[in-house]
Amino acid sequence: MLASTQLSLPILPEIIDGLPNICGWEAEVLSVVQHNEPVFLPTTNISLQDINAAFAIALHMHQPTIPTGASGELISNLQYMFEHRNEGDNHNADVFAHCYNRMADFIPELVSQGCNSRIMLDYSGNLLWGLRQMGRGDILENLKRITCDPTYQPYVEWLGTMWSHAVVPSTPIPDIKLHILAWQHHFAAIFGWEALKRVKGFSLPEMHLPNHPDTLFEFVKALKECGYRWLLIQEHSVETLTGQPLQNKHLPHRLIARNSQGETLSITALIKTQGSDTKLVGQMQPYYEAKTLSGQNLGDVSIPPLVTQIGDGENGGVMMNEFPPAFKQAWHEMAHQNNGKSGTVSLTGTEYLELIEAAGCNPDDYPTCQAINQFQIWEAVSHLNNKPNAVANAIDQLKENNSNFHVDGASWTNNLSWVKGYENVLTPMNQLSALFHEKIDPLPQADSVNLGSTSVEPITRQSRYRQALVNNLLLQTSCFRYWGQGVWTDYAREIYHQGESLLRTTF
Repeated sequence: MLASTQLSLPILPEIIDGLPNICGWEAEVLSVVQHNEPVFLPTTNISLQDINAAFAIALHMHQPTIPTGASGELISNLQYMFEHRNEGDNHNADVFAHCYNRMADFIPELVSQGCNSRIMLDYSGNLLWGLRQMGRGDILENLKRITCDPTYQPYVEWLGTMWSHAVVPSTPIPDIKLHILAWQHHFAAIFGWEALKRVKGFSLPEMHLPNHPDTLFEFVKALKECGYRWLLIQEHSVETLTGQPLQNKHLPHRLIARNSQGETLSITALIKTQGSDTKLVGQMQPYYEAKTLSGQNLGDVSIPPLVTQIGDGENGGVMMNEFPPAFKQAWHEMAHQNNGKSGTVSLTGTEYLELIEAAGCNPDDYPTCQAINQFQIWEAVSHLNNKPNAVANAIDQLKENNSNFHVDGASWTNNLSWVKGYENVLTPMNQLSALFHEKIDPLPQADSVNLGSTSVEPITRQSRYRQALVNNLLLQTSCFRYWGQGVWTDYAREIYHQGESLLRTTF
């Protein structure tokens, strides 16, 4: 059984001075998440020897934060949709809100009907804050039921993510860990320390995996420092160590991250198969694919393959309308055939990994992979005899010889870039990050700072720091580059100006 979190930990406020609680208790957060205790193994009702194959599905939920309040305040795009129903597809605001809430109704309903359902949930920090901002705490309270009630914990797994839905490859490296910690703070403030302790998998915004060696290394390092055991990655964003497509995509892999200094880290990866089409989740395709599979050998152990898929939980007609009946139908079919506990079953990612490792699998034996294009980099580096700046020089040579080569990362789609053509967002984004660290990093970072007979709060618990951090992280939200030039890049410009003014006047 997962040991109870220390009683001495404080109950975190969710909102502080009108802002989400995303910093200030770094030591406490890390003390909670840095553990290797089993999470699902003590409560799972699945025996590995009874199953042939399994599937895992995750729902990704996000709404950006935009500066469109009455006086330019930061509000949720969902709130804006409710207040401007005649624009675009804003008439769907009620449906979106329902989608953020409905899994908290579906899971108890299915469990009460004897179904052995599973779901993984990925909610951005923007969305969690926005729901509270706009008075929809009822959704958060409903989600607490399936998050905190021991009756439903075995069926639901939350995945961590970047707090403001920043795509990792173009996030300034010093801010990667800030995003990860911010989400952990925010989640603990809403759902509690025990719930945070169970969050062991990580979901990349836009499934965007960095392939620059140094960025990937720092990302994996931050994940491991923040207690994550595995991450979900898109199959087309990685390759084998010899530059080939993955051959065993239904088995867990070991993602290798090597930086330009030759340091190496690795982390377990579950492979999201195929493309970005929400129909794959909306029509429960992972279940039907898993039914066609059977056990595979991993080392000396025979294990069930895992079909893993993630899709937007609210976006498009399929997820809004077709997903609920398809979701329920699949669980009832499994319950009717085998009580959902043998043959083809559903598992969460951490549950699957804990089951196969308890059966004797060693993560060091998982097939290895690396970020796409890295084989070319390391091959070129070897020709440069690993001289200083060999990685940078190799990348320059590869770009010169191949116009399609890049280290911008890879995501669920190859036809969209979060870098090209967005200098008017990326330049201010990097400038704000640099200014943030110029002002903040020299300040004392201790738990408290003594000034004679008095002491002040640590910098990360001060309101001015939290305000600056919110603006810095929000500017990195992918939406300001996803929707093209126009109003969304204007939003980014306004957040930049607010953040810059705050940093220059309060630090």
